[in-house]
Amino acid sequence: MVTLRRLCILQQPQGFADPQKPNHVCLLHKFLYGLKQDPRMLGFQGSKTDPSLFIYSSGGTLLYMLVYVDDIILTGNNQRAIDNIVHHLGRTFPIQDMGKLSYFLGIEIGADILLSQQKYILELLQKAGLSDAKPVSSPIFTSVYLALNDISLFDNPVKYRQVVGALQYATLTRPDITYAINKVCQFMHSPTENHWSTVKRILWYLKGTVSRSLLIQQQSSHLLHAYADLTHNSLSAFSDTDWAGCPDDRRSTWGYAIYLGSNLVSWSRIKGVSIKDDLHALDSSTKKGTI
Repeated sequence: MVTLRRLCILQQPQGFADPQKPNHVCLLHKFLYGLKQDPRMLGFQGSKTDPSLFIYSSGGTLLYMLVYVDDIILTGNNQRAIDNIVHHLGRTFPIQDMGKLSYFLGIEIGADILLSQQKYILELLQKAGLSDAKPVSSPIFTSVYLALNDISLFDNPVKYRQVVGALQYATLTRPDITYAINKVCQFMHSPTENHWSTVKRILWYLKGTVSRSLLIQQQSSHLLHAYADLTHNSLSAFSDTDWAGCPDDRRSTWGYAIYLGSNLVSWSRIKGVSIKDDLHALDSSTKKGTI
């Protein structure tokens, strides 16, 4: 057990309170599972931008631990330190070392860092009954008109919500469908036949591009970047917005994309709330790129 570096007191646990000293508190000598400072007991610091990421940096050793419930990714530049962490965790919890990372939370991971949801998308196509659909070249028409009061209502709104919700998860590795998904998400409460037709087109597009993946390269050539004058380790952000594009409330839709060299590391598409959407878009993308 690791000794606490700071004073930590807690209330007497229910069922174990001392009846002779009901107003006393307990002084904690060792760290306890669930404490806010637990990661620091092992030398890790929480990331400022991702609450699930913990970073260890000491004496040239750099480790990254990503935790999602009971699924953990641990990587770094010191194999002995990694083995020590795994051994330490294994003494406290029953764990299973899955070896080299190949699959995590529905995402297939390959050489360099190749993130693919091919299996997930194929299963989604099967559930939607579109496994044999004919592929199309784009996820949505640029001139498509989607509105709340749009022809007849779709007769299976539950299916609409299930499919669109599943498509949202696919945007983790498919930024090319982010805009289209943002559009169809706006009609979850009352989808129409036209909205469902748009959802099916997204699925048809995924059918033809199911093998596309998100590649994060260890060493990226700046020649692959959209702007060839940027060096391989530069950070750049791009932001854009339409102008009152929604026919129902005239709100704008804005988005951003952030690159580290040629690697796309963060992106989003959001429906705005005011006429200042251009400034909101620029402000948000700047924060994402600098935090």
